[in-house]
Amino acid sequence: MIDTKKIKEEVIEKIKNVTDLKTLYDIRVKYIGKKGIISELVSNLGKLSIEEKKQYGPIINTLKQEVTRIFDDKNKEIELNILNEKLKNEKIDISLPSTKIPMGTPNILEKLIEEVEELLISLGYDVVDGPEVEEDKYNFEMLNIPKGHPARDAQDTFYIKGEEILLRSQTSPVQVRTMLACRGEKPVRMICPGKTYRRDDDDATHSHQFMQIEGLLVDKDISLSDLKGTIDIIVKKLFGENIETRFRPSYYQFTEPSVEVDISCFNCKGSGCHICKHTGWITVAGAGVVHPNVLRMCGYDPKAWSGFAFGFGAERLAMLKYGIDDLRVFYNTDLRESAIFDRKESE
Repeated sequence: MIDTKKIKEEVIEKIKNVTDLKTLYDIRVKYIGKKGIISELVSNLGKLSIEEKKQYGPIINTLKQEVTRIFDDKNKEIELNILNEKLKNEKIDISLPSTKIPMGTPNILEKLIEEVEELLISLGYDVVDGPEVEEDKYNFEMLNIPKGHPARDAQDTFYIKGEEILLRSQTSPVQVRTMLACRGEKPVRMICPGKTYRRDDDDATHSHQFMQIEGLLVDKDISLSDLKGTIDIIVKKLFGENIETRFRPSYYQFTEPSVEVDISCFNCKGSGCHICKHTGWITVAGAGVVHPNVLRMCGYDPKAWSGFAFGFGAERLAMLKYGIDDLRVFYNTDLRESAIFDRKESE
């Protein structure tokens, strides 16, 4: 007959005065480890007859559960005592100055793009992405830019394979791909921020790689006034409610009519300063009504559908908004960049 009561009392007596976890662990192993006293009893059940197993099995299992609980309770008690002792002996001088840990902040350029995205998403636009290694037909041909056009010049475009594969020189191919996917059957309302590549000198205001924020809306009865209203909302969000917009005639292969978008100078309020080159106006974007040829090539009937497109240079917007005079600031790891952003955001 197994005296479970004796075993349990023996465990309780052995751990009664234990004050460290190592000693408690050693005693625990002695009783309920793999080769412990109680574990051996469990193993020996296999040697008994069915009737004996029915008789002793529940008794041994109950013993193991009770002893395990005793050890767990003692373990918690010791841990609590150790913690209380540690808190009693350790003191924190809260009057000491804290350690300043330098922290970054969201990249100014990415933050501006996210700001534009959030605004246009609230207006029902989708944010769409596309490949940076692009085909000639999407980057040029389907945007109504024929062979021989200056924009195709190898001095401007990074060609990878002949004249068929290139690094996209604009994010407009994403607009083309989106319209093709809709097959001329449903409206399009999208923006496509992303990297673009052109051969250029890397200096304070130019780079071979830069970010564009292009937008496209195709629907029924869309006019130039819809474009102006959309642009007006964007620039007011970025530069303030008092900003005015104006359109000047321009020329792009993929829009007709085409316009340059100017905003009233937010620095001098139109009186003239170095930022607006003493004109009172700052050019921020190119835009226009989508050319009928582009609609037709993308599967839309220009007699039934119309639309507008616009394109901002993300770096230019950020440089204007945050008073940055060197484009390379956006691509370095200088933490002083954070100070520029934080200061402007708090103003």
